[in-house]
Amino acid sequence: MKEGLSSKIKAILFDLDGTLIEVNLKLFIPAYLKLLASKVSHLVRESKFISKLMIASEAVDKNDGSKTNEMIFAETFFPLIGYAREEIDPYIDKFYKDDFPKLRQYTRRKPAARKVMEAAFEKDYDVIIATTPLLPETAIRQRLEWAGIADFPYKLITALENTRANKSNLLYYKLIIETIGHPVKACMMVGDEDKDMVAANLGICTFLIHSSNTKIDPSTPEPNYRGTLVDLKALILES
Repeated sequence: MKEGLSSKIKAILFDLDGTLIEVNLKLFIPAYLKLLASKVSHLVRESKFISKLMIASEAVDKNDGSKTNEMIFAETFFPLIGYAREEIDPYIDKFYKDDFPKLRQYTRRKPAARKVMEAAFEKDYDVIIATTPLLPETAIRQRLEWAGIADFPYKLITALENTRANKSNLLYYKLIIETIGHPVKACMMVGDEDKDMVAANLGICTFLIHSSNTKIDPSTPEPNYRGTLVDLKALILES
C-alpha cells in the first residue's frame, strides 16, 4: 500500500459486497432468485420469473440515464411476465420484509468494516455506499445491517429507486459525483472488483480490497492503493 492519502480527498465511495461484507455470491444469488420466485410461483412459473428477471436486469445495465433503474426494470419486467406491477408488488414487498433476511446466512461480517466507517466519519469525509443498484433500498439497508454498519449518516446509498445507471457504466459514477457535489479528484472509490476500479477512468482515486471476486481487467488503470480494510483505516486516520 502506498503511503499518504491526498488532502484533496473529501468523499469516500464504498462498494458493499466483498468489500464491507463477505458474501458467497455463488450461493447467495441462486438462493435469492429461487426464494423470490417462490413467492409468486402461484402466478408465474419460477423458471419464467427468473429468466424474465434476468432480462430486466440486463435492461438496467443498459440504462442511459434518462430514467431511474427502477423505472427501466418495471417497464421491462412486468410486461414480460404478463402481470401488472400492482399485482406483483405486494408479494415482492412481503418477500423483502419476511424472507430476504434469511439470506443473511450466506454473508459474514468483516469486523474492520465498522472501524473503517468510524474513522471516515471521525475525519469528516462524506461517505457514499456505492453498491450495484440492482436491488431496492430495503435490501441494501438490510445488508448494511448485516455488515454492522447500518447506523451511519451516509451522504448517499445507491439503490434501484434513486440511481439512473449501473456499474460498470461510468455514468453511474458521474451521477454520484453530480449528486454529492465534489469534483472527481476529491473522491476515492473503495471496492473489490473491476467494476469498482473503472472509476479511475474518470480521475477518481481507487483503493482495491482483494476478495474472492477480484479480477481486474488489464485495461483498467492500476489502483492508487491496494490493501485490507485495516490498511484503509490507517490511511484514513493518517490523513
